[in-house]
Amino acid sequence: MPTRAEQTRQRLLDAAGTAFAERGFHATTTRDIAAAAGMSPAAVYVHHETKEDLLYLLSLEGHNATDTLVRQAIACADDPAEQLTAVVSAFCAFQVEQHVLARVVNYELEALRPDHAQEIARLRRSIQRQVQQVVERGVDQGAFRTSSAAMSTMAILSLCVDIARWYRRDAMWPPVEIAGFYSDLALRMVGA
Repeated sequence: MPTRAEQTRQRLLDAAGTAFAERGFHATTTRDIAAAAGMSPAAVYVHHETKEDLLYLLSLEGHNATDTLVRQAIACADDPAEQLTAVVSAFCAFQVEQHVLARVVNYELEALRPDHAQEIARLRRSIQRQVQQVVERGVDQGAFRTSSAAMSTMAILSLCVDIARWYRRDAMWPPVEIAGFYSDLALRMVGA
């Protein structure tokens, strides 16, 4: 059971995520975050050192979750086409289900201080490397025909990340349809 302080920190983190997604990091004040959490502005600094610290924690949470879902999706099959389908489906589902968090962690990275940005970049490279290895295995086995596994991987991940930019709960396509469409598109992009 989380302590009261942990619950308060999480409430501020959730409020920051929503505010950053709506206004952007730079346009969001600590007063905005505190108001959204139903607290005084001073409460932000009691529980988090800086506004950037909130962004970093959100980025870390989102990227760690993505890294985990990519690893789990790859582990669910041996066939590269099945692995790529699973990865893209899971990644799309995350972008849809966590679209507020995803919007922040994908589009506010430039506001991170250098050491935080380096840590997040390391996680992003790990995610990219895992997906690229799936594409490379597919090429090696003759299941995929692409002239550049690296470029195909970047294109696939970029498409998936962009879902968070446009997706809203009232989107015309249900999440399962988005995941299926993007998975099929990813397979076509690698020449499956």
